[in-house]
Amino acid sequence: MVKVPFFDWAGLYNERADDFSRIAHQTLSRGGFILQKDVEEFEANLARYVGSKYAVGVSDGTNAILLGLRASGVKPGDEIIIAGHSFIAAAQSIHFAGAVPVPVELDEDDWLISPEAIEAAITPKTKAIMPVHVNGRVCKMDRILEIAERHGLEVFEDSAQAMGARFDGKGAGTIGRWGTFSFYPSKTLGCFGDAGGFVTNDEEIAERVRAMRNHGANKEKSIPLDVDVWGTNARLDNLHAAILNYKLGYYDEAIARRREIAGRYHEALKGVEGVRLPPAPDADDRYFDIYQNYEFCHPRRDALRKYLSGRDIGTIVQWGGFGIHQLNGLGMARDLPRTDRFFKESLLLPLNHILTDEQVDHVLKALSDFFSGGEA
Repeated sequence: MVKVPFFDWAGLYNERADDFSRIAHQTLSRGGFILQKDVEEFEANLARYVGSKYAVGVSDGTNAILLGLRASGVKPGDEIIIAGHSFIAAAQSIHFAGAVPVPVELDEDDWLISPEAIEAAITPKTKAIMPVHVNGRVCKMDRILEIAERHGLEVFEDSAQAMGARFDGKGAGTIGRWGTFSFYPSKTLGCFGDAGGFVTNDEEIAERVRAMRNHGANKEKSIPLDVDVWGTNARLDNLHAAILNYKLGYYDEAIARRREIAGRYHEALKGVEGVRLPPAPDADDRYFDIYQNYEFCHPRRDALRKYLSGRDIGTIVQWGGFGIHQLNGLGMARDLPRTDRFFKESLLLPLNHILTDEQVDHVLKALSDFFSGGEA
């Protein structure tokens, strides 16, 4: 029986184990631990790849957002609008910057933040909009930027799941004031631990984030007597940077494979009664989706998931099957019926570039059997 884990954690290393071992040895044997040339090289290559002027490597995607908010002058009481369909990291970062996360509804066509819901949620306290580019697709940034300009708001992008995705030729994370990425192992560009990136075209904000990640130290990596920013320890480890820099060299190949698999899933599911699908890879020339995940909806999601498990196919209900607006104990409760329905029906299929054709074929056969054999 073919087995298809949702994510092959060991395969992440075994994919190119000899190269990863060589890079680790070269980096560690010369004492390259903290903020050395590997970090600087990765930052330069990251900026070049996504199309930003500046990039700062940090410890993780959550701290990338938090430092960006602090560097942008977000104050206690400021409201920042985000989607209920997002991971809690964005809301946590907003909270610890002293601001208030305001979850809003998603759109039915792409399951990303609704521009209409954004506009309806704006109050005199609103400071910014934070679109979260979920599953490797960029939000409707033209409409979001228009709303922001009309109301005098900032736009900060949580691009944790969308590095390399584009809208109108612009890379995720480079469209608003700044953007952030996560390099958690299961991300499209993942290392072997926690890591993150911050990108912007604003030199002042970039330098503030660069200082804040290292206790307020300046470019010379020492804390000046006239330091004017409270920093923390949110540095990108040098070893992670070296691995990420190497993986960036074949990142386009990995994305192409993801898009290929997503296209096969789409073709297999598009005629199924009751199914709701994400946009196909070639659905709109304005978008280039990288498919961090392939997430679709069906009313009998739970039965399908049980069936696939019986065929040794791993699936995930993203973020435990609830949106951040449902975390009542954190004071973010909102009535978002479209988002609630989405989380009751949504399911992630296995999708990463190390899946074999045999594994993909097995998933497709299981889906066909479920939907055509009376199981549904």
